[in-house]
Amino acid sequence: MGEGRKYRKFDREFKLEAVKLITGGRPVAEVARSLDVHENLLRKWKNQFSEDPAGSFPGKGHLKPEEEELRRLRRENESLKEDREILKKALAIFSKRRE
Repeated sequence: MGEGRKYRKFDREFKLEAVKLITGGRPVAEVARSLDVHENLLRKWKNQFSEDPAGSFPGKGHLKPEEEELRRLRRENESLKEDREILKKALAIFSKRRE
């Protein structure tokens, strides 16, 4: 008990080389057998690469540049909202003192 599935991890270079073999004309089934990878996984890698060759397979914990920028902007937006709320409260406090 407590033992989960053991997933193999493939680095970017391995995936790119596998995709290169497929696009080079070798059948997916043959490449899958030679690399000991499921055919569907190879097809998935090929689709990811064809959609975005430069940004495909960014790696664990890494995002595509557009997604990283979006994440940064969302964090900045939240921070600005918090600052605005603090300033609103401070304005309310100082307005009460003047009255």
